[in-house]
Amino acid sequence: MPDTRPKLLIVEDDAGLQRQLRWAYDDYQLFIAGNREDALEILRSEAPPVVTLDLGLPPDPDGISEGMALLAQMLAERPETKVIVASGHGERASARRAIAEGAWDFYQKPIDIEALGHIVSRAFHVHALESENRRLAEAAPEDRQVLGRLITAAPEMLKVARMIERVANANVTVMLLGASGTGKELLARGLHEASDRASGPFVAINCAAIPETLLESELFGHEKGAFTGAVRTVAGKIEQAEGGTLFLDEVGDIPLALQVKLLRFLQERVIERLGGRQPIAVDCRIVCATHQNLEAMIADGRFREDLYYRLAEIVIRIPALAERAGDAVLLARHFVARYARELNPQVKGLAADAIAAIDEWAWPGNVRELENRVKRAVILADGKLVSAADLDLVDGEGAEGVINLRAAREAADQQAIRRALTRADGNISGAARMLGVSRPTLYDLMKSYNLQG
Repeated sequence: MPDTRPKLLIVEDDAGLQRQLRWAYDDYQLFIAGNREDALEILRSEAPPVVTLDLGLPPDPDGISEGMALLAQMLAERPETKVIVASGHGERASARRAIAEGAWDFYQKPIDIEALGHIVSRAFHVHALESENRRLAEAAPEDRQVLGRLITAAPEMLKVARMIERVANANVTVMLLGASGTGKELLARGLHEASDRASGPFVAINCAAIPETLLESELFGHEKGAFTGAVRTVAGKIEQAEGGTLFLDEVGDIPLALQVKLLRFLQERVIERLGGRQPIAVDCRIVCATHQNLEAMIADGRFREDLYYRLAEIVIRIPALAERAGDAVLLARHFVARYARELNPQVKGLAADAIAAIDEWAWPGNVRELENRVKRAVILADGKLVSAADLDLVDGEGAEGVINLRAAREAADQQAIRRALTRADGNISGAARMLGVSRPTLYDLMKSYNLQG
């Protein structure tokens, strides 16, 4: 059977110490070298994660020149290798120099086998952690997909995905609450595909994008001759979703008169087309979404309370992109790969400054803003890597190079207000409490910065 023990390279020219170290490491697959050439050959052929290195190697056994040269070559060829250097009594300066040049740790001679064993064990542990981090960072975005399409590694979004999976087959309406651009339709589609209605249609309608005069016809359909221009009978979105899922995006924009008709459908599961008299039974799952504060709208008389409770049997809050640690860079890599294939094949990835800027940006427009910036950057990029300048992210602070103190403070205020409003789901009182200001003060700030709740 192949030896599966971790590989450890010992670089030591003293035959007695070689034997002592060989006996001390039964848990490892040992490789021993007494000079630079043999050590490099083993490094290249076996790629040991951890190396112990005596700096006093021939032809300079009383100095450190040969050992330091070997250290530099090892790290140049395999920078992830954990090299532990030996320091003789009173030679800590050479150990400090080695660490400054890339060694991971040091041990003192004469050797304490138990102490060295702990250092070696810790080195293997750290190497394994770093390898896993590199694997995750380099993994294709598809490896991070949940609910079939959603790309995330953030615990906040994984929690949302798990909740959606749990309610997918329950016969309840679901309301998704979140700021614009957070991926509400993607989550609604994921819910549909995880449900027992997946073989049926998924029908989406943005209630804010359709004029009020046309929205009723879009939802409920119309009979031929119901109004001027109705030259044929047309089934509405609700009918089209028979056996599947109807996604009502921006449900807060449905006018009050139409809310009554939607409530009747939710209660009785029958509709009547415009101009029709025949009730039509429809079996479809309702999922809705909004960025608005429906509770405030209910208090203002702009949204029916009874409709709210019919639509919000399960409420799922979606965090803003800025609250999803690591997701901005993960999604950016996905969008770069996607748009590079379509628009600019020479682009291969993100530059280091772009990654830093993406990670630090506030993303007030959430995933939609990120996608638009990346798409534009891929088109405009001259080199193989998209830079922060290509993304128009000048300084990664969200203030785009602001150095004036007043302007910087205003930019910080706006970012804090947006985050508080997002976390409070648009509730002004809740956001004011988070920010430590009164409700009227927050209203004044929002008005002065032209921010909407």
